Amino acid sequence: MLLFYCYFGKLNALKNGGNMKTDPIPDLIQHVNKDELTKNLFYLSKEPIKYRKINYTAFGHEKNSLYEADDFIASKLESYGYKIEKEACKAQAFRRDTTKPIKHQYSSPAKDDPWYELYNIYAKKEGTQYPDKIIVFVSHKDSQSWIDSPGAYDNTVGTVANMEIARVLKNYHSKCSFWFLFCNEEHCPWTSVVSANKAKERGDNIIAVINMDGLGGKSQEDIDKDKKTNITLYTKPEGEKIADIMIKANEKYKIGLEASKYQRQSPGDDDGSFINAGFPTAIANIGSFPYMDPNYHDITDTPDSVDIENVFMSTKLSLAGSVMIDIES
Repeated sequence: MLLFYCYFGKLNALKNGGNMKTDPIPDLIQHVNKDELTKNLFYLSKEPIKYRKINYTAFGHEKNSLYEADDFIASKLESYGYKIEKEACKAQAFRRDTTKPIKHQYSSPAKDDPWYELYNIYAKKEGTQYPDKIIVFVSHKDSQSWIDSPGAYDNTVGTVANMEIARVLKNYHSKCSFWFLFCNEEHCPWTSVVSANKAKERGDNIIAVINMDGLGGKSQEDIDKDKKTNITLYTKPEGEKIADIMIKANEKYKIGLEASKYQRQSPGDDDGSFINAGFPTAIANIGSFPYMDPNYHDITDTPDSVDIENVFMSTKLSLAGSVMIDIES
């Protein structure tokens, strides 16, 4: 009888808004580690890996820089306890057109330019109640194939945020499954297209796609004002609900970002690959839109210029929003 009373006493306390801690999100976001984000950021965009492109191999190295980045990402995910899956894709490097402004010098490859094998990397966490429902985090891990840019904001920040969220969520008993996808968007064609199309062919029940790209990247004016920004981009009406969850998460958990939402007129970036494949609840978290980072697609996109505090806050936001989706599923 005492056990019966204690059990239903707890249940009533939860129903009546008692003081028992039931929301896992405050604890989860407290485990996001800024030092870990910083360490991985510099590893992948300065030393020992300066670029992440299929067509660049550092002097004296056996592997190209993108494969080296793949190895690092996979080894970190394995150290968190994940089994890694790799998905082979074919792509070319973009050409460079120096007659264009620096931010837009990418140019289509020629037909006879070499094709390379690139890989999508997956780490997957199975849900405890609804394993068929999938929340996908996606970040492109490559830097620009047409220019020697470290690609710190574009998109090492999204890559390390994805790694960190995977680390924090490893022991979280999620209702739904979580997939952490690391793809390639600065080569042609984007390898997220392969991932999205195969998911559609399999009939995967993807309930949300969260693309993290350019987290904290913003205008020089906002940099000078020390603003901490996040814009959630959505394309389809179904995606607006996810955008609203991100804004709610920022307020509820006092993350402190200037958080807003914006509807794109057409699909873009890696979330767009999933929208085009028939998954309308795909969004992107980004620092500004239109994207205003002064070092965008330039050799000056270095980790030293990254507002790591903004990246830290945006990582917590993306994590909190995803768990809210999981709880409400």
